[in-house]
Amino acid sequence: MSKIKSDACWQDLPDGGIIPEGATSAEFKTGDWRSEKPIWHEDRCIQCLQCWINCPDSSILVAEQKMTGIDYDHCKGCGICASVCPPKANAITMESE
Repeated sequence: MSKIKSDACWQDLPDGGIIPEGATSAEFKTGDWRSEKPIWHEDRCIQCLQCWINCPDSSILVAEQKMTGIDYDHCKGCGICASVCPPKANAITMESE
């Protein structure tokens, strides 16, 4: 990479902020940011999918209209899934990392 001269004008600056391709967020694993993680108790789950609807990170895994697990590579541990899980089911609980 070449150094930028002190007398350079804006046209001489290298292009920045360029995203060469889409869907790079799928490759950027953000799950290690969390201090708590949700634990899914499959035997208690009533498959209401409130966790899936409300997850801001799309970390609730669903197949054939049923929850199948949690994507810990992208889950940031916000706890929304646990808070919207019906209290009688209590299928998602938060645990310290």
